[in-house]
Amino acid sequence: MKRILAWLAARLRRRAPAPGRFSLSRKASLHGFVGMAAAPPWREYLLYLPRRMDALRQPSLVVWLHGCRQDPEAFAAGTRIARYADERGFVVLLPRQSRLANPERCWNWFDRRTAGGAGEAAIVAAQVTEVMEKYGIGPRRVYLAGLSSGGALAATLALRTPGLFAAAAFHSAVPCGAATDAHDAGRVMAEGPKNAVTDALALEARAAAGAKARMPVMVIQGSADSTVAPVNAVYLVRQFLIFNGLADLPPAAALPPAQMRAVHPRISDYHASEYYAGRRLAARLLTVPGLGHAWSGGDPAYEYCDDRHLDATALVCDFFAQH
Repeated sequence: MKRILAWLAARLRRRAPAPGRFSLSRKASLHGFVGMAAAPPWREYLLYLPRRMDALRQPSLVVWLHGCRQDPEAFAAGTRIARYADERGFVVLLPRQSRLANPERCWNWFDRRTAGGAGEAAIVAAQVTEVMEKYGIGPRRVYLAGLSSGGALAATLALRTPGLFAAAAFHSAVPCGAATDAHDAGRVMAEGPKNAVTDALALEARAAAGAKARMPVMVIQGSADSTVAPVNAVYLVRQFLIFNGLADLPPAAALPPAQMRAVHPRISDYHASEYYAGRRLAARLLTVPGLGHAWSGGDPAYEYCDDRHLDATALVCDFFAQH
């Protein structure tokens, strides 16, 4: 009897999926210096390999960029991204901002070099390439998301290195190139960017990427966000509509007519506006009534996470699965 029980226990151990695990690495870029801080041209990154990683033939990669006053560990826990990685079978790359680069651990999206595709954008791109090469992940299976300053850096990466990603999502963020220094960044967050600047940058990025360039994006914005004014979401959508080939847009902080719908999930309502370039989705804007500056549906035990609204992690993962 003991032999039979031992044999059964061994069989169960062999059948149990290997648990997911985090590991820590760092990566540098020759172009990774920022103009506003004496930080080295490298950053650490946390990597999460999901359960059953060995059984995944073609895993996807999700790049998950934290916001100010956060670190990868807290952002992963607050958004529950590891749970979704286990359920859906993708690898998660979580870059870490250094206090040497920014004392508040904000990504320096307003640094001129970073906004141009060098600086911290180049460092994160080097991290992405390293993980892709190590695990055999193709560019049509790499996705990008970020919160606040991480969302602004994600927007920069999506515009400056569009061939590296299949789709992107930005939560409570500002457009690429919206500010040129820290003081200007505060104004942009409160009032929105200057329209001509971010539109022109989108046209420049499209010209560099080619007429066939495509970057479907999802923008999530809380209506009660007092840190990043909701008008920034409009400018973000404009930027990617232009990048996706829709150049004939209304002036100033306005968007063309959209396919709109009110969605009623179990917890709260939100509004979804969808914009197409031909038959292809170019941008989806989700406005969450009553949400402040926090990851929607996150674990409130962690800063900048609010569980009273829709589950943004699930919606972002669903969006990526469609592209």
